[in-house]
Parts: sequence; C-alpha cells; structure tokens
Amino acid sequence: MTGKPWYLQSGDEGEIVLSTRVRLARNLEEYPFPLRLDAAGCRRVCEAVSEALADDECFRMVNMEELSPAMAGSLAEKHLVSPEFAAERANRALLLSKDESVSIMLCEEDHIRLQVLHSGLALREALDAAQKIEGKLSGKLEFARDERIGYLTQCPSNLGTAMRASVMLHLPALTRMRQIPRLAQTVAKLGLTIRGAFGEGSTPAGDFYQLSNQITLGITSDAAIENLGAIAKQLIAQERASQKSLCEDIATRDAVFRALGILQNARILGSREFLQALSLVRMGAAQGLITVPMQTLNEQLIALLPATLNAANAGKLSPEERDVLRAEKAREAFADV
Repeated sequence: MTGKPWYLQSGDEGEIVLSTRVRLARNLEEYPFPLRLDAAGCRRVCEAVSEALADDECFRMVNMEELSPAMAGSLAEKHLVSPEFAAERANRALLLSKDESVSIMLCEEDHIRLQVLHSGLALREALDAAQKIEGKLSGKLEFARDERIGYLTQCPSNLGTAMRASVMLHLPALTRMRQIPRLAQTVAKLGLTIRGAFGEGSTPAGDFYQLSNQITLGITSDAAIENLGAIAKQLIAQERASQKSLCEDIATRDAVFRALGILQNARILGSREFLQALSLVRMGAAQGLITVPMQTLNEQLIALLPATLNAANAGKLSPEERDVLRAEKAREAFADV
C-alpha cells in the first residue's frame, strides 16, 4: 500500500504522468457472468470475495446501493470505479483499501475488477501489487480459466491475461500542436489506445489522457506493461520538448499567467473552465514559470471536480452553488502562488 491516494502524491515523471493503473478482471468458476447473474447470485459473489480477503484489515466493504449519486460519482472521478459502476449501483459492492491505492469492483462487467493505482509512472509496482492481491484471492477462490485461452471474461476483448494497464498523462503541448490524432493512430498500431482520461468516449477536458494496452490475448502481462511503458516514455519526451518550445513564446507564457489569474480571482468557475486553466498552470509549473507543487495540482484536480465537490458538501449543491464554491476553493488553493 502507498499510504496516500494517488491524487495526494506526485510520483516519477509526475509533471506529465499523474497516475498509473493496473486492472485485473476475474470471474468465479461456479457462477454465471454478471450479465446472467440475479440479485441473489451477486450477493453470493460479493460475500465470497469479501470472505477471501477477510483477514486483510486494509479493506473496507462499500455497498454501492447505499451511496448517493454524488458519492458514487466522486469515486469515478478519482478513478476508483468505472463511471458505469457508479451509475448502475444495484447489486454491486466495492472493496476499497484505506489508502485508496486498491479498489475491487464486484459484479461490474466481471465478477471481480481488481485495480491498483499509484501516482506517477509505476507500471511494474502496480502490476506486482495487483498480482499479490490476486494471489490471495486465487488461494481461496476458483477463477474461470481455459488452459489454452487464459482467463475467461464477459467481454471477449479481455480474454487471456484479462489485464489492462494505463497511465494518465497531461499533454497540453501536444494537444495545442494538434498531434493527438496522429499519436492515436500510431499507438493503435502498437496495440495501445489513447483517449480522454475520464473514460471511453470522453473528451480530453484539461488535456488529460489515458494511454492503455488493448491486447490481452497471446501476450503476457509483463510484455504488455513493458510495451506500454516504452511508449509512455516516448510520449513524455515528446511532451517535454513541445512544452519547452511552446513556453518560449510570449503568447503561451501570457496564457499561463492569465490562467493563474482566473484561478486566483474568479468568483464563478465552471468545471471545464477550471480544467482548462489548471492545465495551463500545470504546464507553467512543469516549465518553471510558476512555483506550485504538482501534488497540489493533483489534489485540486480531483477536489474541484463536480461530483467530488458536491459529495464534500452533502450532495446538496446546485450547479450554480457548485461553481461559486469551486471558485472560492481555487482562490484559497492558489492564493500564494
């Protein structure tokens, strides 16, 4: 366990890589896939997995049906659960470690979706941690597995290792240079995909992207993360060079400080405007134009997202109240920058 959630830290390559996630999908041999599982079957699956980790005091069980939409949405904004898991909470549960570095979604698309999240670029560390917890589970549970294919999953695209790894990247310079479509085509040829960091089909608000492996069949988990890590490092190098080039221009430097001015002075701040301003300030910090810790930027990125902000205030804020409160919190966070 890492001690703190990923969004309260800044790890290796932290000015560009916010977090690393490794997810393992597993299904129990004796039960149908969740799509064909009734409410009683879902409860039995949740109980079986919970009992398998009963001796691990790091985890707490969360009944998703008991969460408000704001609380569930906050979990998704923190990348602890999928947006679909947060939206459809019936017959679902979550095992969450105290430091939020491990989350186990129960009865999502598969019986078990085990996720490990670390700050910065930490693919090997995240995979090792995920496999360690999976080892505890497999010692007490029988997973659905085919000797030839590998692990069996509800969606055929996850067959084999059933391992998806991803890194969340901040790519403002490559975005402004309109390089993302070209990069997406290139990484697709290498078995990877790049998309908005808040899930499939999401627009890259704030220039945050998720780079992840697509191939799980006919490849080992080690090979998959080595490939992902190598491409991530190439993107990091390209982004750094592009940021340096952009920030040599007075117009870009002016945009950075105007963005800081918005965070320090706005009285009403919508989420998209906030993310756009934060993106520029983050680039300015990475290039030494502004002195602000990456850890602070990570923390504010999550704290001021809509559901998380609302959840911290009992889920009672109207959209207008939320935008006013976001502006107030941003002024407090960036007052001394």
